[in-house]
Amino acid sequence: MADPVLQLDAVTAGYGPTHVLRAIDLDVRPGERLAVIGRNGAGKTTLLKTIMGLTRTHSGSVRFRGQPIDRLAPFRRNAAGLGLVPQTRDIFSSLTVEENLISAMRGDATLDEAYDLFPRLKERRRNGGTQLSGGEQQMLAIARTLMTRPEVILLDEPLEGLAPVICEQLMQVFEGLAADSTRAVVLVEQHAEAALAFATRAVLMANGAIVHDGPADDLKQNPELLHRHVGVGIEA
Repeated sequence: MADPVLQLDAVTAGYGPTHVLRAIDLDVRPGERLAVIGRNGAGKTTLLKTIMGLTRTHSGSVRFRGQPIDRLAPFRRNAAGLGLVPQTRDIFSSLTVEENLISAMRGDATLDEAYDLFPRLKERRRNGGTQLSGGEQQMLAIARTLMTRPEVILLDEPLEGLAPVICEQLMQVFEGLAADSTRAVVLVEQHAEAALAFATRAVLMANGAIVHDGPADDLKQNPELLHRHVGVGIEA
């Protein structure tokens, strides 16, 4: 088994003096498909922000490729190989689609890659960020992150507020991204059924702590645990 590319060891973190995450231990390995699910307020988004250095870590450590990154600024973590697609998308509304992509390009990344992945973006490449639909903005947010060449891509609620047909298209894209055995995909998602169908491993969070960590299939077959901590079940 490959060594973890990302490790959180007893991480307690939050915003200012407030603790949101409590003693989180988590390993992510190359090529892994990890779903992080839980109710609103469980700490899922804070987990991703902590990995990227966007919260205050009170104790514990975050390591990437075996090296501590606790003192690295978010842009340094991104340059190292961590990529976050935030729930807020955070595209540059004053720039065109193409300018958004170019601003993020690193290494051998090309515009054609983004346009092959999302043909709609090529059609809209001269449009500004405010001229895009919600689905198009999400496509652009994902494509921008991929332009940075991440080894671990962190997806925060990428299906939120989108039409079912767009959600289906995005899940197909995530399947393609995960087909690269060197890239880990961490998916935080309220749509538990879609997340567990995608993932090979699932983490269930409640009150800032991990209450389950194991194969996604195990969680699918435990509707009582899912209902208790997420409020939903999985159809057989």
